[in-house]
Amino acid sequence: MDISPKDPAPDGAGKTTDTAHTDAPEGPIQRLKALTAQLPSNTLGALWILQAAFLFSIMVTLIKFLGQDLSVFQILVVRQAIMLAIVAPKILSGLPTSLATKRPGLQLTRIVVATTAMLCGFTAVIELPLADATAISFSKTFFVTIFAIWFLGETVGVHRWGATIAGFVGVLLMLRPDGEGFIDSFALLAIAGAACAGLVMIVVRLLTRTDPPVTILTYQAFGVGMIMLVPAVMTWQPPTLEQWGLLLAVGIISWAAQMSNIQAFRAGEATAIASLDYTRLLYATIFGALVFSQWPRVETLIGAAVIIAASIYTVRREAKRGRELARAADGRGYSN
Repeated sequence: MDISPKDPAPDGAGKTTDTAHTDAPEGPIQRLKALTAQLPSNTLGALWILQAAFLFSIMVTLIKFLGQDLSVFQILVVRQAIMLAIVAPKILSGLPTSLATKRPGLQLTRIVVATTAMLCGFTAVIELPLADATAISFSKTFFVTIFAIWFLGETVGVHRWGATIAGFVGVLLMLRPDGEGFIDSFALLAIAGAACAGLVMIVVRLLTRTDPPVTILTYQAFGVGMIMLVPAVMTWQPPTLEQWGLLLAVGIISWAAQMSNIQAFRAGEATAIASLDYTRLLYATIFGALVFSQWPRVETLIGAAVIIAASIYTVRREAKRGRELARAADGRGYSN
């Protein structure tokens, strides 16, 4: 019997099998990439910034826990060393070109200010309730407004000045002077940290006009670590195995939080996603209560509400006027 007319059938079956093999489900990472690729850019940015807020909150919780036994210098130098190890391939691949800067003085300024921001901010995190330290850190938006006038020559209208003044009123509500009129010194440190974080944003904006991002990253990675090294050695306490694990987690989570933050503002519009960063206050309240049995005072909640409302208004007002807010992804929060 002649079966030649049936010959194509097996070939077709073979092709069907190949196609089925090709269309077989891919791994979870590939499926996740395919899913996120279909999301609107602002939705993707929102997911990234929510992840960043959660990671930053875990980071400060771990720092507060470690700060009960270890100095802030020791915590930060180990954190910086771990983050440097993670980004080392990118930095080393750019050497020596990545060391070429047209603004060495400004690079040094950023290193010093960023170091100060971290020391003040993380000391406040260790000594204050998490919700208080987190809420006060949001005031950096208002310092950006002031520094933008001084260093960038920006013109600020009555609406933005009103939001800035309202924001500082919110900060005053949180300072909680005692019966003799004295203000918690660690709350003042939190404000100083926020001011330095705001100044870092301005300096980064100036640096990006002349230097590539890898150069800015290289100088901070080495510079901050060198400044922290000496006081860290002087205050060093041998960490336990558990503390080493937590220190490692701080470094990795800090890097992951920064990357999530950068991805958020690459994917979405700042005005659409910036307000979601304030979920850090919710996380800080929850972690503070669960881990340290610290509940925010009424003054803290009221002051935080004023600060957040004024910050959101400032960002949206700037977008409406078509200006970019002087901010940088790596200068947000405690990620300096």
